[in-house]
Amino acid sequence: MLVAVVGGAGTVGAHTVRALREKGHDAVALSRARGVDVAKGDGLDDALVGVEAVIDTTNLSTLSAKASVAFFEAGTRHLLAAAERAGVSHLVTLSIVGVDRMPYDYYAGKVAQERLVADGAVPWSIVRATQFHEFAMQIYRQAAFGPVHLAPRARLQPVAAAEVGAYLADVAVRAPQGRAQEIAGPLEEALDRMVQDYASSLDEKVWTPSVSLPGKQMKALRDGLGLPAGEPRRGFQTYAEWLTSQRA
Repeated sequence: MLVAVVGGAGTVGAHTVRALREKGHDAVALSRARGVDVAKGDGLDDALVGVEAVIDTTNLSTLSAKASVAFFEAGTRHLLAAAERAGVSHLVTLSIVGVDRMPYDYYAGKVAQERLVADGAVPWSIVRATQFHEFAMQIYRQAAFGPVHLAPRARLQPVAAAEVGAYLADVAVRAPQGRAQEIAGPLEEALDRMVQDYASSLDEKVWTPSVSLPGKQMKALRDGLGLPAGEPRRGFQTYAEWLTSQRA
C-alpha cells in the first residue's frame, strides 16, 4: 500500500514512515522541505497521486488558540480537498487525548481539526495520543529564564513517539475506524518531576522549581483531564526508560 505521511520528518511522522516501511508498505514523507505545504495547499495534488491512505501528523508550536485554529483549519481543509480529488480511501489524523475536555490554547486547533475530519468526505480514523516522552524536554527548553527552568505541575501518561508511530501505521493500512482506540503510555507521571529528571540527566547547574502555571489548559492538565478516560491501547516504554535511552 502507498501511504503518505504529512509531517513525515517530525517527531512522530519519522517513526510512522519507518514503521510503514518495516511492515512492507511504500511510505512517502511529505513536508515543506519536499515541496508540500499543507497550510497553503501547495504540492498536495502531485504528492497524493496513487496514494491509498494519508496519515496527518502535522504540528505547530504555539500557545495561541487563534493561531492554532487558523493553522489546523486551513491545513485540514486543503488536505481533505486534495485527498478527495486523489481518491484517497483513508485519512488518519493524529490528535491528543482529552482535547474535547480542555479545548483551550493549542488544543483549540486540534478540536477544530477533528471536527473537519469527521465532517469531511474522506473515510477517516482519528487517533488520540497522550503527550510524548519528549514533551518534558520541550518544556525544559521553552520555560527557561537563565539558569531557571520552570517545571509545570500536571498529570500525564506519556507515551513513546515510536509506539505512536507504529500504531498510526497499523491503523492506516486497515479499514477506517472513525474514532480509534486512544493510545497512552504505561504509567501516569508528574510533569514537574519529568522535567526535573530530564534536567538531572543533563548534569547542568540549573534550578527547576515546580510551579502551577496559569491558564485553563494548564489547570485542566493538573486536574488530570489529559489522562485517558477509558481503557487505552498502552505503550510499553516508560519515561524513565526513554530518559535512559537518551543518555546512550
